[in-house]
Amino acid sequence: MELIRMRVAARRALTPHIVEFTLVPLHEGALPAFTPGAHVTVEAPSGAMRRYSLVNDGTAPSKYVIAVKRESAGRGGSASMHDEAVEGHELNVKAPENDFPMADAPRYLLIAGGIGVTPIYAMASHLEREGKDFNIIYLSRSAGEAAYLEDLTTAFGDRVLAHHDEGDFDRIYDFWDHFAEPQKLSVYCCGPKPLMDEIRAISGHWPEGRVNFEDFKPVEVVRADDEPFEVELRKSGATLTVPANRSILEAMRDAGLNTVSSCESGTCGTCKTRLLEGEADHRDMVLMDEEKANNLMICVSRACPGGRLVLDL
Repeated sequence: MELIRMRVAARRALTPHIVEFTLVPLHEGALPAFTPGAHVTVEAPSGAMRRYSLVNDGTAPSKYVIAVKRESAGRGGSASMHDEAVEGHELNVKAPENDFPMADAPRYLLIAGGIGVTPIYAMASHLEREGKDFNIIYLSRSAGEAAYLEDLTTAFGDRVLAHHDEGDFDRIYDFWDHFAEPQKLSVYCCGPKPLMDEIRAISGHWPEGRVNFEDFKPVEVVRADDEPFEVELRKSGATLTVPANRSILEAMRDAGLNTVSSCESGTCGTCKTRLLEGEADHRDMVLMDEEKANNLMICVSRACPGGRLVLDL
Protein backbone atom coordinates (compact mmCIF):
# COMPACT_ATOMS: atom_id res chain seq x y z
CA MET A 1 0.00 0.00 0.00
CA GLU A 2 1.26 3.45 -0.93
CA LEU A 3 2.69 5.51 1.91
CA ILE A 4 2.47 9.28 1.60
CA ARG A 5 4.50 11.72 3.66
CA MET A 6 2.19 14.61 4.58
CA ARG A 7 2.29 17.80 6.64
CA VAL A 8 -0.36 19.28 8.89
CA ALA A 9 -1.19 22.47 7.00
CA ALA A 10 -4.03 23.58 9.27
CA ARG A 11 -5.96 22.65 12.39
CA ARG A 12 -9.49 23.75 13.26
CA ALA A 13 -11.30 23.08 16.53
CA LEU A 14 -14.78 21.82 15.64
CA THR A 15 -15.85 21.11 19.23
CA PRO A 16 -14.00 21.03 22.57
CA HIS A 17 -12.99 17.43 21.79
CA ILE A 18 -12.86 17.24 17.98
CA VAL A 19 -10.18 18.79 15.77
CA GLU A 20 -10.13 18.99 11.98
CA PHE A 21 -6.75 18.40 10.32
CA THR A 22 -5.86 19.50 6.79
CA LEU A 23 -3.01 17.39 5.46
CA VAL A 24 -0.97 18.29 2.37
CA PRO A 25 1.76 16.24 0.66
CA LEU A 26 5.41 17.10 1.22
CA HIS A 27 6.33 16.34 -2.37
CA GLU A 28 4.86 17.39 -5.67
CA GLY A 29 2.55 15.05 -7.52
CA ALA A 30 -1.13 14.20 -7.54
CA LEU A 31 -2.64 12.66 -4.45
CA PRO A 32 -4.60 9.42 -4.95
CA ALA A 33 -8.26 10.20 -5.60
CA PHE A 34 -11.06 8.74 -3.49
CA THR A 35 -14.83 8.39 -3.38
CA PRO A 36 -17.28 9.43 -0.62
CA GLY A 37 -17.09 7.17 2.41
CA ALA A 38 -13.34 6.58 2.03
CA HIS A 39 -10.82 6.74 4.84
CA VAL A 40 -7.07 7.04 5.29
CA THR A 41 -4.88 5.27 7.80
CA VAL A 42 -2.67 7.76 9.62
CA GLU A 43 0.40 7.00 11.68
CA ALA A 44 -0.12 9.21 14.74
CA PRO A 45 2.91 10.85 16.38
CA SER A 46 2.79 8.08 19.00
CA GLY A 47 3.28 5.48 16.26
CA ALA A 48 -0.29 4.16 16.49
CA MET A 49 -2.08 3.51 13.20
CA ARG A 50 -5.59 4.94 13.14
CA ARG A 51 -8.30 5.17 10.47
CA TYR A 52 -10.08 8.46 9.80
CA SER A 53 -12.81 9.23 7.27
CA LEU A 54 -12.04 11.79 4.60
CA VAL A 55 -14.28 14.84 4.61
CA ASN A 56 -13.25 16.70 1.45
CA ASP A 57 -13.98 16.09 -2.24
CA GLY A 58 -11.79 13.29 -3.56
CA THR A 59 -12.16 13.85 -7.29
CA ALA A 60 -8.75 15.51 -7.77
CA PRO A 61 -7.59 16.24 -4.23
CA SER A 62 -4.70 18.51 -3.32
CA LYS A 63 -5.20 17.74 0.38
CA TYR A 64 -6.79 15.25 2.74
CA VAL A 65 -9.14 16.59 5.43
CA ILE A 66 -9.96 14.47 8.49
CA ALA A 67 -11.52 15.10 11.89
CA VAL A 68 -10.23 13.42 15.05
CA LYS A 69 -12.11 13.05 18.32
CA ARG A 70 -10.03 12.79 21.48
CA GLU A 71 -11.05 9.46 22.98
CA SER A 72 -10.59 9.73 26.74
CA ALA A 73 -10.89 5.96 27.11
CA GLY A 74 -8.77 5.24 24.04
CA ARG A 75 -5.26 3.84 23.76
CA GLY A 76 -3.41 7.06 22.95
CA GLY A 77 -3.69 7.49 19.18
CA SER A 78 -6.25 10.30 19.22
CA ALA A 79 -4.58 12.04 22.17
CA SER A 80 -1.29 11.96 20.26
CA MET A 81 -2.94 13.59 17.25
CA HIS A 82 -4.51 16.31 19.40
CA ASP A 83 -1.40 17.04 21.46
CA GLU A 84 1.46 16.52 19.01
CA ALA A 85 0.18 16.88 15.45
CA VAL A 86 0.53 20.66 15.39
CA GLU A 87 0.73 22.74 12.22
CA GLY A 88 3.90 21.79 10.36
CA HIS A 89 4.12 18.31 11.90
CA GLU A 90 4.82 15.52 9.39
CA LEU A 91 2.81 12.29 9.30
CA ASN A 92 2.81 9.07 7.32
CA VAL A 93 -0.53 8.49 5.61
CA LYS A 94 -1.65 5.45 3.63
CA ALA A 95 -3.55 5.90 0.39
CA PRO A 96 -7.34 6.09 0.72
CA GLU A 97 -9.47 2.97 0.95
CA ASN A 98 -13.25 2.71 0.86
CA ASP A 99 -15.13 0.10 2.90
CA PHE A 100 -18.28 2.26 2.87
CA PRO A 101 -18.93 3.00 -0.82
CA MET A 102 -22.11 4.59 -2.12
CA ALA A 103 -24.30 2.99 -4.78
CA ASP A 104 -26.70 4.73 -7.13
CA ALA A 105 -30.20 5.13 -5.70
CA PRO A 106 -33.30 7.26 -6.33
CA ARG A 107 -33.06 8.78 -2.83
CA TYR A 108 -30.78 8.66 0.18
CA LEU A 109 -31.13 8.85 3.94
CA LEU A 110 -27.85 9.63 5.69
CA ILE A 111 -27.67 8.93 9.44
CA ALA A 112 -24.79 10.22 11.56
CA GLY A 113 -24.07 9.80 15.25
CA GLY A 114 -21.31 11.86 16.87
CA ILE A 115 -17.96 11.69 15.06
CA GLY A 116 -19.65 9.37 12.54
CA VAL A 117 -20.69 12.57 10.79
CA THR A 118 -17.39 12.70 8.88
CA PRO A 119 -18.18 10.21 6.07
CA ILE A 120 -21.81 11.37 6.08
CA TYR A 121 -20.71 14.97 5.43
CA ALA A 122 -18.58 13.81 2.51
CA MET A 123 -21.48 11.79 1.10
CA ALA A 124 -23.92 14.69 1.42
CA SER A 125 -21.51 17.05 -0.33
CA HIS A 126 -21.11 14.55 -3.17
CA LEU A 127 -24.88 14.05 -3.53
CA GLU A 128 -25.38 17.82 -3.57
CA ARG A 129 -22.87 18.19 -6.40
CA GLU A 130 -24.66 15.40 -8.29
CA GLY A 131 -28.08 16.97 -7.74
CA LYS A 132 -29.38 13.90 -5.89
CA ASP A 133 -32.26 13.76 -3.40
CA PHE A 134 -31.12 13.18 0.19
CA ASN A 135 -31.83 13.92 3.84
CA ILE A 136 -29.59 13.79 6.90
CA ILE A 137 -30.41 12.79 10.47
CA TYR A 138 -27.60 13.91 12.78
CA LEU A 139 -27.62 12.75 16.40
CA SER A 140 -25.40 14.06 19.17
CA ARG A 141 -25.47 14.66 22.89
CA SER A 142 -25.61 18.45 22.44
CA ALA A 143 -25.24 21.06 19.72
CA GLY A 144 -21.88 22.05 21.19
CA GLU A 145 -20.57 18.51 20.64
CA ALA A 146 -21.88 18.19 17.08
CA ALA A 147 -18.93 18.62 14.69
CA TYR A 148 -19.76 20.26 11.34
CA LEU A 149 -23.33 21.02 12.42
CA GLU A 150 -23.15 24.66 11.30
CA ASP A 151 -21.43 23.66 8.04
CA LEU A 152 -24.14 21.08 7.32
CA THR A 153 -27.08 23.35 8.05
CA THR A 154 -25.54 26.16 6.02
CA ALA A 155 -24.94 23.87 3.06
CA PHE A 156 -28.08 21.72 3.14
CA GLY A 157 -30.68 23.72 5.08
CA ASP A 158 -33.83 21.92 6.17
CA ARG A 159 -32.60 18.64 4.70
CA VAL A 160 -30.66 18.30 7.97
CA LEU A 161 -32.55 17.08 11.02
CA ALA A 162 -30.36 17.55 14.10
CA HIS A 163 -31.38 15.87 17.33
CA HIS A 164 -29.63 16.35 20.68
CA ASP A 165 -30.67 14.09 23.55
CA GLU A 166 -28.58 15.86 26.25
CA GLY A 167 -27.75 12.44 27.68
CA ASP A 168 -31.39 11.80 28.60
CA PHE A 169 -32.52 8.27 27.68
CA ASP A 170 -36.12 9.46 27.35
CA ARG A 171 -35.06 11.90 24.62
CA ILE A 172 -33.37 9.35 22.34
CA TYR A 173 -34.49 9.79 18.74
CA ASP A 174 -37.20 7.39 17.53
CA PHE A 175 -36.34 6.06 14.05
CA TRP A 176 -39.36 3.82 13.63
CA ASP A 177 -41.32 6.14 11.31
CA HIS A 178 -38.37 6.12 8.91
CA PHE A 179 -38.16 2.33 8.78
CA ALA A 180 -41.67 0.98 9.42
CA GLU A 181 -42.20 0.40 5.71
CA PRO A 182 -39.33 -0.31 3.28
CA GLN A 183 -38.80 2.64 0.96
CA LYS A 184 -37.12 3.11 -2.39
CA LEU A 185 -34.06 4.75 -0.93
CA SER A 186 -30.60 3.78 0.31
CA VAL A 187 -29.58 4.36 3.92
CA TYR A 188 -25.99 5.06 5.00
CA CYS A 189 -25.32 5.08 8.73
CA CYS A 190 -22.16 5.81 10.70
CA GLY A 191 -21.90 6.29 14.43
CA PRO A 192 -21.49 4.55 17.77
CA LYS A 193 -22.41 0.90 18.19
CA PRO A 194 -25.77 1.49 19.99
CA LEU A 195 -27.00 3.64 17.10
CA MET A 196 -26.02 1.14 14.45
CA ASP A 197 -27.43 -1.77 16.46
CA GLU A 198 -30.74 0.08 16.65
CA ILE A 199 -30.84 0.77 12.91
CA ARG A 200 -29.96 -2.87 12.15
CA ALA A 201 -32.74 -4.06 14.45
CA ILE A 202 -35.51 -1.89 13.00
CA SER A 203 -34.46 -2.35 9.34
CA GLY A 204 -34.29 -6.15 9.33
CA HIS A 205 -37.35 -6.34 7.08
CA TRP A 206 -35.79 -4.08 4.44
CA PRO A 207 -34.30 -5.59 1.24
CA GLU A 208 -30.68 -6.70 1.57
CA GLY A 209 -28.16 -4.02 0.62
CA ARG A 210 -30.58 -1.15 1.16
CA VAL A 211 -29.19 -0.20 4.61
CA ASN A 212 -25.42 0.25 4.88
CA PHE A 213 -23.08 0.78 7.84
CA GLU A 214 -19.57 1.98 8.55
CA ASP A 215 -17.90 0.91 11.77
CA PHE A 216 -14.23 1.67 12.50
CA LYS A 217 -14.27 -0.63 15.54
CA PRO A 218 -15.03 -4.06 14.07
CA VAL A 219 -13.43 -5.82 17.04
CA GLU A 220 -12.93 -4.98 20.70
CA VAL A 221 -9.17 -4.65 20.97
CA VAL A 222 -9.42 -4.13 24.72
CA ARG A 223 -12.29 -5.29 26.91
CA ALA A 224 -13.26 -4.29 30.42
CA ASP A 225 -12.45 -7.71 31.89
CA ASP A 226 -9.04 -8.10 30.19
CA GLU A 227 -6.07 -9.02 32.37
CA PRO A 228 -2.32 -8.42 32.01
CA PHE A 229 -0.37 -11.32 30.55
CA GLU A 230 3.20 -12.21 29.67
CA VAL A 231 4.53 -12.65 26.14
CA GLU A 232 7.95 -14.01 25.26
CA LEU A 233 9.49 -12.87 21.96
CA ARG A 234 11.65 -15.87 21.10
CA LYS A 235 13.85 -14.32 18.38
CA SER A 236 14.59 -11.06 20.21
CA GLY A 237 14.95 -12.69 23.61
CA ALA A 238 12.62 -10.18 25.23
CA THR A 239 9.79 -10.95 27.63
CA LEU A 240 7.08 -8.32 28.07
CA THR A 241 4.11 -7.88 30.33
CA VAL A 242 1.14 -6.73 28.25
CA PRO A 243 -1.08 -4.46 30.40
CA ALA A 244 -4.81 -5.04 30.56
CA ASN A 245 -5.48 -1.92 28.50
CA ARG A 246 -2.82 -2.46 25.79
CA SER A 247 -2.35 -4.84 22.89
CA ILE A 248 0.76 -6.95 22.24
CA LEU A 249 1.65 -4.58 19.42
CA GLU A 250 1.32 -1.53 21.65
CA ALA A 251 3.35 -3.17 24.43
CA MET A 252 6.11 -3.87 21.91
CA ARG A 253 5.98 -0.29 20.68
CA ASP A 254 6.07 1.02 24.26
CA ALA A 255 9.21 -1.08 24.80
CA GLY A 256 10.89 0.36 21.71
CA LEU A 257 10.53 -2.82 19.65
CA ASN A 258 9.57 -2.24 16.04
CA THR A 259 7.20 -4.47 14.10
CA VAL A 260 4.98 -4.11 11.04
CA SER A 261 1.35 -3.08 11.37
CA SER A 262 -1.37 -1.41 9.37
CA CYS A 263 -5.02 -1.34 10.44
CA GLU A 264 -4.44 -2.17 14.14
CA SER A 265 -8.06 -3.35 14.24
CA GLY A 266 -7.74 -7.02 13.31
CA THR A 267 -8.93 -6.67 9.73
CA CYS A 268 -5.93 -6.51 7.39
CA GLY A 269 -3.54 -9.33 8.33
CA THR A 270 -0.34 -7.27 8.21
CA CYS A 271 0.77 -8.19 11.74
CA LYS A 272 0.10 -11.92 11.46
CA THR A 273 2.64 -13.64 13.75
CA ARG A 274 3.64 -17.23 14.36
CA LEU A 275 2.41 -18.54 17.73
CA LEU A 276 4.96 -20.98 19.20
CA GLU A 277 3.43 -21.69 22.60
CA GLY A 278 0.31 -20.79 24.54
CA GLU A 279 -3.39 -20.45 23.85
CA ALA A 280 -4.54 -17.23 22.16
CA ASP A 281 -7.76 -15.32 22.59
CA HIS A 282 -8.30 -14.52 18.89
CA ARG A 283 -10.11 -11.26 18.16
CA ASP A 284 -9.27 -10.69 14.52
CA MET A 285 -11.43 -11.04 11.42
CA VAL A 286 -8.72 -12.51 9.20
CA LEU A 287 -7.44 -15.90 10.38
CA MET A 288 -9.07 -19.09 9.14
CA ASP A 289 -9.97 -21.62 11.84
CA GLU A 290 -7.17 -23.93 10.74
CA GLU A 291 -4.61 -21.11 11.18
CA LYS A 292 -5.51 -20.16 14.73
CA ALA A 293 -3.54 -22.86 16.54
CA ASN A 294 -0.24 -21.55 15.19
CA ASN A 295 -0.85 -17.87 14.39
CA LEU A 296 -2.33 -14.72 15.87
CA MET A 297 -2.71 -11.02 15.11
CA ILE A 298 -0.66 -9.05 17.62
CA CYS A 299 -2.75 -5.89 17.12
CA VAL A 300 -5.85 -7.39 18.76
CA SER A 301 -5.30 -10.91 20.12
CA ARG A 302 -4.33 -11.76 23.69
CA ALA A 303 -3.47 -14.72 25.85
CA CYS A 304 -6.42 -16.61 27.27
CA PRO A 305 -6.99 -15.73 30.95
CA GLY A 306 -4.12 -16.91 33.12
CA GLY A 307 -2.04 -17.86 30.11
CA ARG A 308 1.29 -16.91 28.58
CA LEU A 309 2.31 -16.66 24.90
CA VAL A 310 5.55 -17.33 23.07
CA LEU A 311 5.80 -15.65 19.68
CA ASP A 312 8.22 -16.03 16.77
CA LEU A 313 9.42 -12.44 16.98
